Formats: sequence, structure tokens, C-alpha cells
Amino acid sequence: MRITTTVRTTTRIPFVQVVKTSVAAVIAWFACIALLPAQLPIFATIAALLVVQPSINQTFGKAVERSLGVITGVVLALVLGLAFGTSSGVVLAAVVVAVLVGWVFRLTPGSSTQIPISAMLVLAIGQLSPVYAVDRIVETILGAAIGVVVNLAIAPPVLHEASRRAVVSLAGDCAAALDRLAGALAEPVDREELHRMLVVARELRPRHTQAVAEVDRGLESLTLNPLRRRHRTLLEADRELLATLTVLVNRIVGMTRAVHDRYDPSLAEEPVVRGIATELTRAAHDVRLLAEHAIPVDGEAGAPPHEEPALTAPLVVMQPSEEHWILIGSLLEDIRRIRSEIIGGAE
Repeated sequence: MRITTTVRTTTRIPFVQVVKTSVAAVIAWFACIALLPAQLPIFATIAALLVVQPSINQTFGKAVERSLGVITGVVLALVLGLAFGTSSGVVLAAVVVAVLVGWVFRLTPGSSTQIPISAMLVLAIGQLSPVYAVDRIVETILGAAIGVVVNLAIAPPVLHEASRRAVVSLAGDCAAALDRLAGALAEPVDREELHRMLVVARELRPRHTQAVAEVDRGLESLTLNPLRRRHRTLLEADRELLATLTVLVNRIVGMTRAVHDRYDPSLAEEPVVRGIATELTRAAHDVRLLAEHAIPVDGEAGAPPHEEPALTAPLVVMQPSEEHWILIGSLLEDIRRIRSEIIGGAE
């Protein structure tokens, strides 16, 4: 692992968040200079920088976290400073006590870190008076409040695009896996191709996990968001499609593993296997229809698909040969479950 992977991400945060963070810091600076001119508004600016988050709910959480940490740290510094002075030993003791306070009360990492930082800053500056302590608390709350207001006022973030992109991409991957499986059943393939199919099918699980995380982040971004009514329908459509794809991912991986383990070149000669291959191709077609159905048209989800689903009737099964009946029976049950999920999702 390269060292840069611990400090760099694969994608940049939206530029609008950079603008909002900068605007919040500037407003907090000048607002506190106007209201509390005695000191430079370091606490307010830091609060505004930390509070602006990718979602409104996270912004409120950071505001509370930051304010609680500063209040506790300032009060702790004031008590220790008035009792023991502001020597380096007292500063170190305040840091240790502040860390213990966060541990005892099981505070979040943000609050637990903020308490010793605030206590250390107050003791280092050396102005130990109740007026100074109150000013720093007010300054922090003001900076946090400005960060919340700015994040609400300038393009409140709703993380729907990433959610939709992840779910639709997963649907495309599922459809491609079904097509590959159909191809392996329709025509004989070698062991290398079977192994490649299994590897690709197993990659659906981490992609599914990523899609779940994106949908959860999207739904979380609606909390306390003034635009939640406009976007909730779209995110609910993503969640419904993801529920269908969850079953499909499990079935596709299981079917691919069964074919990989029990494959025989003569399998393609079975009439029922050719029928299963046809049904898998139809299933892939219908999964793509579900993804198309989930893509918003003119800002609304739920537009009817352009084509009818291909899985319109159950597969008629003839008696399979003795050496293949276990695999064929397993595939038929998986096809039944896939059909049930797709038809239910289309409805």
C-alpha cells in the first residue's frame, strides 16, 4: 500500500462543498470580529470549517459535537487554570484529564478530540476569566451555527446521483453475469472460461456492498434536508431496485458456482438446459429493463419501461438425464426465484 492512499481519496469532494466551507469560514470570521472584537475568532472559524459536511444531518451532528467539545474543554481549562495556574505541567494535566473525560462519558471521537484541544488553547493563551470563557463558547456556537445555515442555504446536498449510479451499474453487472451464464449453458466452454465466470460473479458481492452504502448515504442525506420531498421518491426507487438486486446477486453467484463445479460439455445437449439458457438471456433483458425503469425521466422515477418483460411464462421442464439432474434442478429453482423477483420488481 502506498503512503499516499492514507491521505488521498480516489475522488474529490464536490466543488460546491469547497465553496460552502470557504464562505462559512469567512462569514464566521467577520461576524465574530463584529460581535466579539477583543480576540481573533479562531474558535468560530475552526467550527465553521468543521461543521460543513456532505449532508445536512452530518452538519447538525458536527455542530453539536464541536460545541459540546469546546464548552467542556473551556470549562475544564478555566477550572484547572484558576486552581493551579497555566504552567506547562497544568496544560499537560488538562490534556490528560480531557481525554479521560471523553472516555468516561463515551463521547464521539470528534467531541473527545475537541475537549483537550480547546482546553490546551485556553490555557496556552493564558486569559483565565469567566468572561473570556463565555466569549469562546459563544464564538464557537456562532461559528457552528453559521456553518449549518450556509450548508442549508447554498445547494443543500442530496446524494442521489451516486446512489442511482451505483444501483444501475450493479443491475448492468447482474445482467452481464446472466448473459455469460446463458452462454456457458448454450455452448460448451473450457475450464478457464468457467473459472473466469466464477471470479466475475463473485465480484458482484463487493459491488453490491458498495451500492448498499451509496443508497444508505443518499437516504441519510435526506434527513433534515429542505429538499427531501423532491428527492425521496428517487431514492426510494433506488432502494426498491437494490432489494431486487440483492436476491439476484445471491442467486447469480450460486448458479455460477454450481455450473463451475458440476459442468460437463454434454450439458449443452440437454433440451431443458437450452431452455434454461434462453430464460437466463430473458432474465438479463428484464434486469436491464428494471434498471432503465429506475432511471429518472424529467426528474421523476417510476416511468414505465419501453419494452415488456421477457419472462412472461414459467419454463416447461422435461425429465433430465441422470448425471445432470442435480445441477438442472438447482438451476430451475434459481430461475424460479429470479423470475419471481424480476416480475415482482416490474410490477
